[in-house]
Amino acid sequence: MLVVMEAGARPEQIDAVVRHIEKMGLKAHTIPGASRTAIGITGSSGTKDPGIVENFPGVKEVIQVSHSYKLVSREAKPDDTIVSVGGVDVGGKGVVVVGGPCAVETLDQTRTIAEGIRRGGGQLFRGGAYKPRTSPYSFQGLGEKGLEILAKVREEFDLPIVTEAIDEESLRLVDQYADCIQIGARNMQNYSLLKVAGRARKPVLLKRGMSATLEELLLSGEYIMSEGNYNVIFCERGVRTFADHTRNTVDLSVVPAIKRISHLPILVDPSHGTGKRNKVVPMSRAAIAVGADGVLVEVHHKPEEALSDGPQAILPETFAQLVTQVGAIAEVLDRTLQPALATAR
Repeated sequence: MLVVMEAGARPEQIDAVVRHIEKMGLKAHTIPGASRTAIGITGSSGTKDPGIVENFPGVKEVIQVSHSYKLVSREAKPDDTIVSVGGVDVGGKGVVVVGGPCAVETLDQTRTIAEGIRRGGGQLFRGGAYKPRTSPYSFQGLGEKGLEILAKVREEFDLPIVTEAIDEESLRLVDQYADCIQIGARNMQNYSLLKVAGRARKPVLLKRGMSATLEELLLSGEYIMSEGNYNVIFCERGVRTFADHTRNTVDLSVVPAIKRISHLPILVDPSHGTGKRNKVVPMSRAAIAVGADGVLVEVHHKPEEALSDGPQAILPETFAQLVTQVGAIAEVLDRTLQPALATAR
């Protein structure tokens, strides 16, 4: 259920509705918009009818939301949500390019790549301190030491950090060190982890599972938002199909589908999506063309020596070309590249 307040509703009128909803044992989620405030209602009402608030001062209407996903939908918020990641906006008219290595290996390696991301025009830095690998014998990441390296790189290059959490313990550490918590494809339906992410302070980048439907992705976002964290960013990273010319199949059609249904921003990861270095730049261009709010790409200065996913990592100079091309396509769509953080200040 969704309570839509009048455009001129006063704060005390909104508070009165929220208090009444919570008094009934339900959760009230206040969602400010450009022209109105909506209050999403979640939880089981039993025999009580939360629709009674329709008669409260300042209430315009009460809407029954037909979908299982409520807070992520445009019914709850018609205008686009803009999520701030360490001061860089994701969503709206701007486009972001997130770059960095699949895994943090050493301070020198991470610094070198971060310098290339900064010089190439990237706004955010990605790098894995925790790596859920298919084989237990593959490099699993440096853990908290990797997070410490990322924090040093952020301070030196003014690049907010996006990094993955794989369980509750690592999520708490990522929440302390990073600017955005990534929930990877393998954990998209790890509902207990999603709930913890929903109680975290930082924005959450939620990657689509390798076999997940659109509705399943939206409901995973709903899990996070239902716990009170409304700063969610979706990410398409490719789904598993019968195709053998690429690691996964990047489903770019999901971008306009999500844009129609949800107010939340969405990025595309063409690195994991294809697993092929030569496909990253063209798929990045295509992602922006279909309406994505940015791309998330892997960059390594020595990909042949990378401890994780070297074949899909592009070189720093290629990253700079990618940023230029993405920016040009964004302009055709009446959008622009988001400024890097130091420029934005």
